[in-house]
Amino acid sequence: MTPSAGLSRRNILGIGELDRGDVDAILQTARAFREVMRRPIKKVPTLRGTLVVNLFFEPSTRTRTSFEIAGKMLSADVINFSASASSLGKGETLLDTARNLEAMGPDTIVVRSRSAGIPWQLAAHLDAAVINAGDGQHEHPSQALLDVFTLLDHWPDLEGREIAIVGDIAHSRVAGSHLRLLPMMGARVRLCGPPTLIPRGVEAFGEAVSVHHRLEEALDGVDAVMMLRIQKERLREPLFPTDREYSRLYGLNQENLRLTRPDALVLHPGPVNRGVELDPRVADGPRSVILEQVESGVAVRMALLYLTAAPSNRSEAPA
Repeated sequence: MTPSAGLSRRNILGIGELDRGDVDAILQTARAFREVMRRPIKKVPTLRGTLVVNLFFEPSTRTRTSFEIAGKMLSADVINFSASASSLGKGETLLDTARNLEAMGPDTIVVRSRSAGIPWQLAAHLDAAVINAGDGQHEHPSQALLDVFTLLDHWPDLEGREIAIVGDIAHSRVAGSHLRLLPMMGARVRLCGPPTLIPRGVEAFGEAVSVHHRLEEALDGVDAVMMLRIQKERLREPLFPTDREYSRLYGLNQENLRLTRPDALVLHPGPVNRGVELDPRVADGPRSVILEQVESGVAVRMALLYLTAAPSNRSEAPA
């Protein structure tokens, strides 16, 4: 298989493997497909005759549904494969499961896994294109791309923008992708959270990334704030006293939001724990672009499927 036109590679595994040209191609394609989403008939025949398999090894609502809707809007056949109901539960290996799926002829496999690196392992052995829909605590490239797509609806570019990412940085694959994508786009990133939720080695991402343990310091004059939930399903032991204490120190509310720029945007990849990391009045307020992120997610995932699943159509503009 040759790389997609406009992309340097066939698979979408991590932001670290993409260059600025790849990102621009994805975002430009997503913009065209968003116009399709806003038509009375939200469907084009672009991927008719192609097969997309959603291979999810952990629960997901937004991401799986978003990829499913994206595929169906492109007229692809979409199959949702639940690992809990598969032969993996009977002792079959991941690779054997994937090879059996590939024998059914999919063009693209969208995979979410509890462990880091699974999408790379699959891509090394399969002919179908692989899109990483989140691997462990490592990366979630489509979420980072849709977040940037949303920001660019409000700004001409990200050059020089200050963006705070607040919360459970250590266990967030969204943060893992943004540490690579936002600096690529010219933004500076302020990571904020208790010391127990900041990963080691963030200094490796360079001068564009700084670490803050006081929320007020991280919010001061920023252009956007991305709030992250505490990923309790990944915590082996409590890393902060209580939800109430965490919310008092790191929750975004109407009062501390005033520390940001007057037109600063509020993002959240979901699901939102209202009253913990985000005050409901902020989540539903005029600065929030959370629902815009959801719409952006379908458009970006349409672009990713288009750029991986249909070699004969990659040079054509979406109809």
